[in-house]
Amino acid sequence: MALSELVIQSTLKLCIDPNTGKDFISAKSIKNIQIQQQDVQLDVVLGYPAQSQLDAIRALVTEALRSIDGIGAITVNVGSRIVAHSVQRGVNLLPNVKNVIAVASGKGGVGKSTTAVNLALALAAEGAQVGLLDADIYGPSQPQMLGISGRPDSADGKSIEPMRAHGIQAMSIGFLVDTDTPMVWRGPMVTGALEQLLRDTRWQDLDYLIIDLPPGTGDIQLTLAQKIPVTGAIIVTTPQDIALLDARKGLKMFEKVGIPILGIVENMSTHICSNCGHEEPIFGTGGGALMASDYHVELLGSLPLDMQIRLQADGGQPTVIASPDSAAALTYKQIARKAASKIALASLDHSAKFPNIVIQNT
Repeated sequence: MALSELVIQSTLKLCIDPNTGKDFISAKSIKNIQIQQQDVQLDVVLGYPAQSQLDAIRALVTEALRSIDGIGAITVNVGSRIVAHSVQRGVNLLPNVKNVIAVASGKGGVGKSTTAVNLALALAAEGAQVGLLDADIYGPSQPQMLGISGRPDSADGKSIEPMRAHGIQAMSIGFLVDTDTPMVWRGPMVTGALEQLLRDTRWQDLDYLIIDLPPGTGDIQLTLAQKIPVTGAIIVTTPQDIALLDARKGLKMFEKVGIPILGIVENMSTHICSNCGHEEPIFGTGGGALMASDYHVELLGSLPLDMQIRLQADGGQPTVIASPDSAAALTYKQIARKAASKIALASLDHSAKFPNIVIQNT
């Protein structure tokens, strides 16, 4: 068989990216194919961060190419290029932020904030530039979870610099008020404060901004979903029927405002005894998978009710940082890759390619 670019593309058409479920040709990941006699060199450019997967993907593509008769030396370079994707209609992207992921739940107490911080840290561990916005004005928890204290700087008196911890940028109302000061504000004040935190923070070249939304599906959450440019949303729930009822409301809220659902994360899927290691589904089983099936979305991952996850978050060292090789940390990274790969397959944002039209009197 004569070696040609068509032969290589036909071969890689059968090679499936384990993170997207798409072949590398359809996903337009194969770039810069070079053929010299029987030797082949090409680039695999992923649309999502996958630092921990680069060697495995290189081996996968190399093995597929070896099936071609008479092929010589094979050089496969693997990397990532993350670009901006479209958000809900009528909402403009944020400066220096390519993609925004909202992490939401219908009710409190399901581990949404713990999921959000570990998701942000997992994306950073996979090679992305990541920010985390704590949108829970009434009950900010990210300062403690990230182990950050102090006040953010402002160079010009108008904008604020994000705080930094564990390689990510962060902003929260908790950085601006005392920890024991209650936020006795009505809905419009909360919405205004959140928009200021979002737009007045000088985010630095973010691939992803994770927004830890407050629980619930009321007027505040709906207003936020309509004004914040969101690339996709992740719904956090537990297997318990009561939690699932509220999680379904949260999912429907995003659907109504045209925000894609990236998937569902099921927390507290089982309880692991810290003494004997016995595992028991104390909140029920299969709730997250059933909800995912009902709404035709993906169950991104399930996490146990594990004391270590809680202790690590309370101590300012979330699981992805404290125990990067633990089963829970690997699950968070898998969830992050799945969510980011779904964004990579979505529509691109082309607004930056169009010039601004300015009308002047002449």
